[in-house]
Amino acid sequence: MGGPEVSELTIDCIGCGVEIQTENKEGIGYAPPSSLEKEQVICQRCFRLKHYNEVQDVALTDDDFLKILNGLGQVDALIVKVVDIVDFNGSFLHGLHRFVGKNPVLLIGNKSDILPHSAKPNKLINWMKYEAKQHGLKPVDVLLCSAEKGHHIKEALAAIEQYRKGKDVYIVGCTNVGKSTFINRIIKEVTGEEDVITTSQFPGTTLDMIEIPLDDGQAIIDTPGIINRDQMAHVINKKDLKHVMPRKEMKPKIFQLNEEQTLFVGGLARFDYLSGGRKSFTCYVSNELEIHRTKLEKADELYSRHRGEMLSPPRPEDIESFPELVRHEFMIKEEKMDVVFSGLGWITINEKGAKVAAYAPKGVSVLVRKSLI
Repeated sequence: MGGPEVSELTIDCIGCGVEIQTENKEGIGYAPPSSLEKEQVICQRCFRLKHYNEVQDVALTDDDFLKILNGLGQVDALIVKVVDIVDFNGSFLHGLHRFVGKNPVLLIGNKSDILPHSAKPNKLINWMKYEAKQHGLKPVDVLLCSAEKGHHIKEALAAIEQYRKGKDVYIVGCTNVGKSTFINRIIKEVTGEEDVITTSQFPGTTLDMIEIPLDDGQAIIDTPGIINRDQMAHVINKKDLKHVMPRKEMKPKIFQLNEEQTLFVGGLARFDYLSGGRKSFTCYVSNELEIHRTKLEKADELYSRHRGEMLSPPRPEDIESFPELVRHEFMIKEEKMDVVFSGLGWITINEKGAKVAAYAPKGVSVLVRKSLI
């Protein structure tokens, strides 16, 4: 049999780490054949994401992501776990300590620039240590940073250097925590190169392991973002993500509520104040979301009549497919507690003795925690 020899060499996308292929335009890793001659090859999905902010869905299952995580216990490395400080509980990756084996974990809270200035860094770090311990994780250290703004990246890099002790570094996190932006900042700090890895606000941008070599022959390995199904990002239209996920410092909105009053956060969440006398409540959500107050007795009618219009997102065209709101009731027995809507924000109840009900789309988690701020 004659004919050209087939090269065994594979090329990986510089943006998301997936193997490049030139056959199937709809498949993962497609790049036009002409692009293979370039020094750095980028797949079409990353190209569109980078230049047009368009996202293409990928056919990786949650099991694929979990298989990648399962490998972490077999390596000898430092694990850097990046969480979104604005959605700490929703982005925490609750089973991680079971996957990492004996490897040390450095916990980094990203997006610290989004929190109000009144949030004190030392208090936040102590709060993160407390919450991590509640979830069974004992990190070797806890840091805050803003990958977007580049705040505290040098400190994060110094901590990675200190705790890795000459080993590889695996960076893990849920989708949307800003992990790729964080790594891009670190690459820029180490090499001076900018925006090597594709970043976006869409869930699941990094598709496979991406290795960034370090001076001593080890590497920083970026792992795919793990999809956490109980976050708000999975029930809303992708076009609304930029309005729902805060991107600037959150401005607290304070409401004095009487018993039997209701707040709607767009059409995405509802908060009923049932009993406890007149009290003050502070809402921390994206500045672009409207909060509407009404009487409890009118709340059901308001929601059924106005969602998709006055109460939006969701958009009118998404109402049919939008999940129903599920009710969660809480009795607040301590001062300064947050009612958290995963991936949306939280409402702080400053005094104890309030009975409340919180509603979120089916599948989105709602919980009560010690106040973050």
